[in-house]
Amino acid sequence: MKSTDKIPTSKLQRTSKLVGTGVKLGANYLKYYGQRVLDKEGAKGQLDENNASDIYDSLKDLKGSALKVAQMLSMERNILPKAYVERFSLSQFSVPPLSAPLVKKTLKRYLGSDPEHLFDSFDYSAINAASIGQVHRATKDGVSLAVKVQYPGVADSIQTDLALVKPIALRMFNMSAKDSEKYFKEVEFKLLEETDYRIELAQSKEITQACAHLKNIQFPEYYDALSSERVLTMSYIEGLPLGQWVKSDFSVKEANSIGQTLWDFYMYQIHGLKKVHADPHPGNFLINKNNELVVIDFGCIKVIPDSFYIPYFELANHATQKNDAAFTEKLYELEMLVATDGPGEVEYFTKLFKELLAVFTAPFNAETFDFADPKFWEGIGKTADFFANDQEIRKMNSNRGSQHFLYMNRTFFGLYNLLNDLKAKVDTQAFRRYL
Repeated sequence: MKSTDKIPTSKLQRTSKLVGTGVKLGANYLKYYGQRVLDKEGAKGQLDENNASDIYDSLKDLKGSALKVAQMLSMERNILPKAYVERFSLSQFSVPPLSAPLVKKTLKRYLGSDPEHLFDSFDYSAINAASIGQVHRATKDGVSLAVKVQYPGVADSIQTDLALVKPIALRMFNMSAKDSEKYFKEVEFKLLEETDYRIELAQSKEITQACAHLKNIQFPEYYDALSSERVLTMSYIEGLPLGQWVKSDFSVKEANSIGQTLWDFYMYQIHGLKKVHADPHPGNFLINKNNELVVIDFGCIKVIPDSFYIPYFELANHATQKNDAAFTEKLYELEMLVATDGPGEVEYFTKLFKELLAVFTAPFNAETFDFADPKFWEGIGKTADFFANDQEIRKMNSNRGSQHFLYMNRTFFGLYNLLNDLKAKVDTQAFRRYL
């Protein structure tokens, strides 16, 4: 893959790139209107393919938070057409890397010296390039290392990127600009955290130490002296990326073991630590030679305040869902119902959220759960279709829910999708032995 010598960082450069992409999308629609007369279904599929390709090609050049949004959307398999999911999934591991001179310049600026002086060996060819940074192999004192180098200008362009993405997001999720600011502030805050590798270093050490007693899981070691705000150095662990492992010839027993480890890891963080690794896409996990789960990225950690945690999991309980008064009370606590709602809105959204939660929280209310169950995914798919197409919901104020839902829902949807890829059956209560 051809390397990159320069990344657009100014507002004008990044806006111009997206405007150019908009022109391409317009041309794609013109082709679509001409083709759909002959083949409506095939024309729509081709339109999705063309648009997804053009959008991704633009975002991969911009890198940073614009590409991170694509990565986040690639996990929303029940919202986006398949063409978008497949193309945006490339942002997890397949992005044009920085050129060697740019890598050298970045390391010298943020670690104070050339890679040749910092390490015994350093490979300028990236082994992984994603949305915010890329990873290089290195060695020092006989230890194999992975060195994550952030793309230049990523942190400085977050506000510009979100301003460009905001109109698209408002339209996609039927939100009004007036009441959406808390959600965009939450995203901006987490992205700023992700671009400060000093925060990731501290989070990585904290979470890995707290989870060291969990079974069947491995974490890297981290090196403070070889890390900074834009460079993060950790031990290198051999393993197959989870996204590739699920395509290999694995047994049901192996898949269930990995699935159980994933579930226990997430439930222990949520219920034991009240903070969670909120970026569960396949690029952040490896499977080592002992079929253990390896977690390699802690850039996005969501702290869960009690004011959200308590009503969230009370609402997830089937007993609460069967108690109309208690259910309605929790909807207000979590801002899913708001004081300005009229009787019609209260009735409509209470019924809607009860149906949604009955499907989404099914794993929490079963002793064992099979994430390959097609009925579960059909239920989620139907709910997503309803939100996307129902005309009544578009007439109402649909900016609903605490801002904490953004990363909690992202966490659970990402986890559910990983467990579905594994076709895993898990004991949903086994994590309690670790509490």
